[in-house]
Amino acid sequence: MLKKKEFIVGAVAGLGVAFAAVAGVGLDWPKASAQSQPAHLVKAAAGPVFAPPPGAPMSFADIIDRVSPAVVSIETRSRVDANALRRIPGFENFPFELLPRGQGQGQGGGQGQEQEELPDQLGAGSGFFISADGYIVTNNHVVENAEEITVTLRDERELKATIVGRDEATDLAVLKVQGANFPFVQFNTQAQPRVGDWVIAVGNPFGLGGTATAGIISAYGRDIGEAYVDYLQIDAPINRGNSGGPTFDIYGRVIGVNTAIFTPTGVSAGIGFAIPSDVADRITRQLISGGKVERGYLGVTIGNVTEDIAESLNLQNRDGAYVTEITPGGPSAQAGLQVGDIVTRINGQPIKGSSDLTRRVGQARPGETLRLDVLRNGRTVQLNVRSGTRPSERELARQNGEDEEETPTPPKPVEPSGISVLDMTVTPLDAAARTRFGVGAGVNGVVITGVTPRSEAAKKGLRAGDVITRADNRPVGNVAELQSIIGGLRSANRPSVLLMINRDGRNAPVAIPLK
Repeated sequence: MLKKKEFIVGAVAGLGVAFAAVAGVGLDWPKASAQSQPAHLVKAAAGPVFAPPPGAPMSFADIIDRVSPAVVSIETRSRVDANALRRIPGFENFPFELLPRGQGQGQGGGQGQEQEELPDQLGAGSGFFISADGYIVTNNHVVENAEEITVTLRDERELKATIVGRDEATDLAVLKVQGANFPFVQFNTQAQPRVGDWVIAVGNPFGLGGTATAGIISAYGRDIGEAYVDYLQIDAPINRGNSGGPTFDIYGRVIGVNTAIFTPTGVSAGIGFAIPSDVADRITRQLISGGKVERGYLGVTIGNVTEDIAESLNLQNRDGAYVTEITPGGPSAQAGLQVGDIVTRINGQPIKGSSDLTRRVGQARPGETLRLDVLRNGRTVQLNVRSGTRPSERELARQNGEDEEETPTPPKPVEPSGISVLDMTVTPLDAAARTRFGVGAGVNGVVITGVTPRSEAAKKGLRAGDVITRADNRPVGNVAELQSIIGGLRSANRPSVLLMINRDGRNAPVAIPLK
């Protein structure tokens, strides 16, 4: 019930086979010589010859010859424990090769080992030059923990690289090597290829530098759980070690940075995801100019308006971002935003969902005033919020308690006491209940002491120790207020009630049917 949405994205395995190469600018597309033969078979002296339909390239060789010198292989050396590295958020979500050096015994394998005694960890990925003076784009997760970075060019030169800047939120990083006159490629930020257009991926899968694969664009705007990127989906095979490599269109322009794959088995299933070139271009420019990316910040936790939420609140549509938490002292708290508000517009532009709002706020400058249209209890309220500066992903995780090693355990079952409401037993949140269930001083409402098995509340995952802080977007101070709200909704023939549930200090909306 309170778990994050899971998306199966995994580490890539399985060799990528080079499909072909690509046609460059000015290359004439083949045309069928016999209009009456839809199967594209034309007669020749030696017999039938296959000719592709108009628009399909005969070969990708010319374009790969032109762009592949700009693509590099990246090897990293770190002294991070492999098991700890796998716990870093996002690690298992990306095609990144980790090669532990040594047997993990002796100095490197005993319990209680010091950081300097850890064995070397070698990582492999891909990247590409975006300027002649040595700037290279890759994925953040490729170089995030690196103490030493080596870049190998197509002519087999090996160069040491330094990190110019990293952005965890988009998984992009910029490196720099010393030298000049490097071959480079450019981002395509003007013409957007269509779904079905050819793409070519060049990279370093499994250490096989210079590998080229081809396919088509499958979709735009894929949401795989990363707030600041609408991913480009491609079917060109990308594998372990392709991370950070470029995806090209047939004109040799970079349309994406290979980042992740969908895999139910851990091996390539033919579905890959790339960071679109407009995002990559904007972020890398900021990293080169200042070494970091600053984003706007509201200080709220938001979610989508689900079907259950819309039904329980009697909403006509599901547009907007539903506010579940407000950071104390943050920009939104100072502006008067409340838990239960639904942000429908920002600076006059409609908001489709939580990811949409997150990206719009992230593009704002710190200190910029943002005008929010908020739906609150059936009425639209306008608020002006002065944007803050978004903390790092690790700092946000620390604020939210996501980096705690110990998972809170449910309270031990005891005989429930209190009043029955919607197949739940609830009681006032007094000092004894706070101590019994470990509820913090800043949480107010009524506490659940028992849930009827196989009830709607049980099916939604509610349990003893959960605190009902709001019902129908109204604060709940005691059991009588909760009963009154539910009674009013039943009288109005509303199908369900939306409860805000606090568990272990975090809020989540849960809709319970009214029977």
